[in-house]
Amino acid sequence: MQFVFSKYSPLTMRPLAALLAILMGSAVALATGLLMTWIVILLLPADEARFAPEHAALMRAVLVFTLCAAATAGSFYGEQRERAWRLAAHAATLAMFAVAVWLYWPK
Repeated sequence: MQFVFSKYSPLTMRPLAALLAILMGSAVALATGLLMTWIVILLLPADEARFAPEHAALMRAVLVFTLCAAATAGSFYGEQRERAWRLAAHAATLAMFAVAVWLYWPK
């Protein structure tokens, strides 16, 4: 028995799915790295005053890239399974990518 979720052959990778996979992997890696950095900073109470100015920016980055990772994961899943809501998920991914670029593009 073979399950077919796509009108394409099972071995075909669509370009949008490949781009979403790259974006998803990057967003997950950034979010994970930033979250682990935040945890390490929490475990250094002796240097709390030194890292205090960085807390707000670090938490903002964790939030932005976690939301971006969630949006791209949903978009990737919707694209792979060809769900009806995938266009909304693609729009959310594009919006989160635009937010990340807007926040972190050099001024």
